[in-house]
Amino acid sequence: MKDVLIAGGGIAGSTLAMLLGRRGLEVELFERAEFPREKPCGEGVMPAGVAVLERLGLAEAVGGVRFNGVRYHFGRRVAVGRFPASAGLPAAGTGQRRRWIDRVLFEAAAATPGVTAHTSARVEAPISQNGRVVGLVVDGQPRHGRLVVAADGVRSILRGRLGLDAPVRRRRIGLRRHFRLDPGIEQPPWVDVYLRPGYELYVTPLPDRELLVAGLASANALHGQAERTFDSWWRGESALAARLDGAEATSDLIGACPLAARARAGVAPGVVLLGDAAGFLDPITGGGMTQALLTAELLAERTAAHLGGDDSWLWEFDRARRRMLRDYRMLTASVLWLSSHPRLAERILGALRGSPAFFSHLVGVSAGMRRLLV
Repeated sequence: MKDVLIAGGGIAGSTLAMLLGRRGLEVELFERAEFPREKPCGEGVMPAGVAVLERLGLAEAVGGVRFNGVRYHFGRRVAVGRFPASAGLPAAGTGQRRRWIDRVLFEAAAATPGVTAHTSARVEAPISQNGRVVGLVVDGQPRHGRLVVAADGVRSILRGRLGLDAPVRRRRIGLRRHFRLDPGIEQPPWVDVYLRPGYELYVTPLPDRELLVAGLASANALHGQAERTFDSWWRGESALAARLDGAEATSDLIGACPLAARARAGVAPGVVLLGDAAGFLDPITGGGMTQALLTAELLAERTAAHLGGDDSWLWEFDRARRRMLRDYRMLTASVLWLSSHPRLAERILGALRGSPAFFSHLVGVSAGMRRLLV
C-alpha cells in the first residue's frame, strides 16, 4: 500500500507528488495522457507561483518570458497594473507554454525517490470501504493508499464518482491559439487583456517570439463559428492585429467548456480534491496555475505532518486552503460580474488609471502576492 495515490499529473498533481516524495513518502501518480500534451488554458504563472517554482528548484528548467504585470484595454482606455513589490516574492510573472510546464513538473516528479509515475493510466473510480476512500481503480486494477488525491482537472471524474459535483451557474467557453511573431515585432513584457462586450481577449508573451492569444466568452457566443469568431476578436484590436501582422500560427485553435467547476466539498474521508478538481470559478483573472502550485505546496506540508492519524486534518487543510484563496476568488467574482456590465467596467477602469498604486495592489491580489484588505 502506498502512502498517497494521486489522480492527475498536471501542475497540482505533479507538484504534490514531488514534494511528498522529497519528504520521504511513497507516492503513486497516474496521468491519463502522454507528454508533451496540449491543454487550452492561460499560460502566465504569477509571481507567487514563480516563487513556488523557485522553492522547487525548477524555475530555470521551466524557463519562460518575464512579464511585469497586466495591461487592461477597454475601448481606447488602457490601465497598466504593475506587480507590486512584495518581500520574498519575485517582481514578475513568467509566460511559458503549458505543455512545457506540465512536462517539466511531471518528469521531475517521476525522478523523485519514492514517486512512481505512470502515463496513459486511466483512473476509473475511487475504492471505498466503510465510508472512507482507500484507493483507486486504475485501468481495471485496484490500487490502495492511505490518502487519495483527485487532481484530475475541471471535469474531474473522481469528483463526480464521489458525489461531490455541484451545478455551475455560468457556462463559459475558452478558445486559444499560439502565434510566432515576425522577427521585427516587439514583444512587450506585459499580459494584455482586452475587455469587450460579450468576450475578453488575453495575450501572453512566451519564449521563441510566441504569443498566446486566448478568448473567453459565454458558451452560446460562437454560434458554431469558432474559427471565424476568434479571428474577428483579435483582428478587431488594431494594436494586436498590428503585432500579429506577418505572424505564423503555431498551434491549432482549441477550446474548452465549461471553464468553471464547483464541488460540494473539497475533502471527504480519505480523499482530497486538488487544483481545478476542487472547484474553479473562472480564468478571467489568470491565476489558475499559480493556485495549483500554492495549494499543492500547502497540502504537501499538511500531509507530511498528519498522514497516519485520523482524517480530521483534511478539513483543517480545506479551511486553510479557502482562506488562502478567498481574496483571489472575491476579486475574480467581481471582475467576472464587471465583464457583463461594460459601462460600469469602463468607468472603474478609468478610475484605476488615476490610482496606479491601488491598481497595482489589485493586480497583486490576483497574482497571489497581497491580501485584498491590508
